[in-house]
Parts: sequence; structure tokens; C-alpha cells
Amino acid sequence: MAGAPLRLVVLTATGQDVRKCSHCEFCSAKIDPEQDISLETLLQMVVMNDEEVLATRTLWSDKVLESAQHVCASNLSLEAILLALRNEARRRGLVSG
Repeated sequence: MAGAPLRLVVLTATGQDVRKCSHCEFCSAKIDPEQDISLETLLQMVVMNDEEVLATRTLWSDKVLESAQHVCASNLSLEAILLALRNEARRRGLVSG
């Protein structure tokens, strides 16, 4: 079930504009084994409205969520973005709970 563009979902829920990502790769410097994509790639997928991002292991990893705090050189709240995307996946019925 399609919904609003993911970039707008994140912007509305968090006030974070993922287009502000400077692609510095600071957030991707340390890749956790639970990640299937980097956080930078995750943000790019949101900008491109690639709904596959809602099913990535990176999005659903609690370790990634915990480590996402304070790692963005562009001052994006990656933790808030990840939580907004998780909520959107639930709203779209892609996951339970």
C-alpha cells in the first residue's frame, strides 16, 4: 500500500529534511554486522522514495538505532528518522506491531 513520499513522511514526523545529507559518509564510517546497507544509503533511498528501505535490516536494527545518535555531520537526527520510517512501515502494514 503506497503512501506519501518517504521524504515527506520523515519531514512531517520529525522536521528533518533528508535532502540535507551532505554525503560525507561520517555516519557510514562504522558498519555494524546487522546492517545490510549504510545509513547514507538508507537516506538516499528515502530521498528516491525507494520503499524497499522500509524492509532493510539496517532500519530495524536496535543496535544501529542506538549508534545512530549524534553521528550526522549535517546535524540530521538519524535516530528520529529511523523511528519515523519504522512507524511508516507499520502504518503501511509491512510489519506487525
